[in-house]
Amino acid sequence: MSRPACIIILAVVIGITVQAADNITILGLFRDKAVIEIDGRRHTLSVGEETDDGVRLLSADSESAVLEIGGVERTFRLGERISATFNAVKSRHVVPIAPDEQGMYYVNGSINNFQVRFVVDTGATLISMNRHHARRIGLEYRLEGRKATSSTASGIAPIYIVTLDKVRVGDIELRDIQAAVHDGDFPQTILLGNSFLGQVSLQREGKLLELHQR
Repeated sequence: MSRPACIIILAVVIGITVQAADNITILGLFRDKAVIEIDGRRHTLSVGEETDDGVRLLSADSESAVLEIGGVERTFRLGERISATFNAVKSRHVVPIAPDEQGMYYVNGSINNFQVRFVVDTGATLISMNRHHARRIGLEYRLEGRKATSSTASGIAPIYIVTLDKVRVGDIELRDIQAAVHDGDFPQTILLGNSFLGQVSLQREGKLLELHQR
């Protein structure tokens, strides 16, 4: 290969590297619209639009904008400036959950490495299970849990508040999650409540429910 050809190839590689290190600044935020600056160039994007640099606006309001850059979603606030070198950034995990015929969202997961079946319940304060679930998982809930009561459709029921070492749904794993063990046969399926859901982002795509790792 001739020396001029080598120089041209090297220049192309350098150009790609520089482009990958662009800086992004949020200049203005509006409902479903954002003004952003990429490497000194200003862009006004509406939701769904994308720049030539591959930066797409997913959502925006007066407080923040969600951008997709190189397949990675990031939330920005007004005036925030970052380097867009995302080659080493790990993508956030997303768990899609489809409803059943009754509109319930069931998903497989694990508690302390034991495989379980969850039903997503945004109305439940904690992950909730019955005594049979707890025993199968190996939870000494009566010895280690804190006794409390819960109001259910059947009335007031005794529960035990415990801390789960780790809870996993798809590729999303959280640690030290509070749960309630009902000292009875309710609920029949473990409720994936807000002690877990409150630490992820929930998004809907049509009927599909998506859990996004924060």
